[in-house]
Order: sequence, then structure tokens, then C-alpha cells
Amino acid sequence: MDEKPAFGEIAAEDLKVGDIVEWSKWNKEMLDWKAHYGVIIEIKNEIKANRMVSVSIVTPLSGDYIEMELFTPSLKLVSRANNGTDE
Repeated sequence: MDEKPAFGEIAAEDLKVGDIVEWSKWNKEMLDWKAHYGVIIEIKNEIKANRMVSVSIVTPLSGDYIEMELFTPSLKLVSRANNGTDE
């Protein structure tokens, strides 16, 4: 039997460590979605609620420097990591 990819793993294929990403959170005061930005420092699969899912550890660029664990498909690529190459 073929093993299924983790939930969100296909979305994770488009992202890599070092990429700058965006995600949104609801802002109660503004009554609107507020964009947040950060750098991916790790992408991994974890069991959440009895299901294997793709999660990314992100360091926000807002100056908080508190690592956040986010569901990988909720991230939108802003800028690709260069890793010292001219791609």
C-alpha cells in the first residue's frame, strides 16, 4: 500500500529554509486580516490530532524573534532564499 504524503506536504515542496513568507491573522481592532512576515527556519512533518501534517517553524520579521509554528499551507512565499547562488 502506498504511503500518503503528510497533509500540507505538497505545499511544503514550494518552500525551503531561508525563504521569507507571509501569513495572515485576524485583527480584532481593525476587523480585518493583518499580514505578518517571517523567515522559515525549519519545515517538518508532525502528528497533530492523530494526523501527520506539515508544519514550518518561522521567525517573525516584526522584531519579536519568537519562533512560531505554523501550518505550512497557510504560508505564502514572498522572497526565495538565495543561499549564496545567483539563481
